[in-house]
Amino acid sequence: MPDPAEVRALTELAERLARSAGDLIRTTSPERVQVAATKSSDVDPVTAMDLASENHLRALLAEHRPHDGVLGEEHGLEPGTSGLTWVLDPIDGTVNYLYGVPAFAVSVGVVAGDPDPERWTPVAGCVHAVADGRTYTAGRGQGAFRDGRRLEVNPARPLATSLIGTGFGYRAERRRAQGRVLAALLPQVRDIRRIGSAALDLCRVAEGSLDAHYERGLNPWDLAAGQIIAIEAGAQVSGLRGRPAGVEMSVVGPAATVHGLATLLAGLGADADD
Repeated sequence: MPDPAEVRALTELAERLARSAGDLIRTTSPERVQVAATKSSDVDPVTAMDLASENHLRALLAEHRPHDGVLGEEHGLEPGTSGLTWVLDPIDGTVNYLYGVPAFAVSVGVVAGDPDPERWTPVAGCVHAVADGRTYTAGRGQGAFRDGRRLEVNPARPLATSLIGTGFGYRAERRRAQGRVLAALLPQVRDIRRIGSAALDLCRVAEGSLDAHYERGLNPWDLAAGQIIAIEAGAQVSGLRGRPAGVEMSVVGPAATVHGLATLLAGLGADADD
């Protein structure tokens, strides 16, 4: 595990990388964004800027951290030898970017150990909101910040008065199951927000503009930077039934809120697609 000085340096580098990719997106995006390819379904797009942003981040990491691994949404895993892996989402919220909705971000996290959310140890991260420049950072044991202001999650409150964030998958069968869970959950909480960027949702929990967040299907690059930011702001990040957060389910918020929400979600079978 990196020592505090190295954690600080990793956090600073994550911020420089995320801001640099954000500058690239802001200054070179076309007036009308087009889909370059699709992934899991026809509504899961990749744009040319997703690819350009990740290539930019990888080039910077090759210069500054040549022995670290890199795991990115668009180009997969390139293992390293240092025990650290950078986990990149070059544009988190691609559909928002495609449609001109200003809720998308560059997410740059670094983790120790196996680059799998159920086994890794998050070390540092930055989430940079491209449209308005808001920048969230955190380093393990060193707190979470938005543009230099320390962040703290909301105090736990009953689910009935909690504002909950979530997101949906891209395949029809998963959306059908998520809709069933949402319909059962909605009457039991203050309200639901679906903003379209998991990284920004986790930062909103960290700053208190959401009370909690849950989502099935988050990939490593959706989670890495936002997870350390939420944890350092006082959040608990877990899965259901005692499992760690991961692709099956991630629940984020104050510990008591997470316990109640995770219990409810488990009872609704929210980690299954049927």
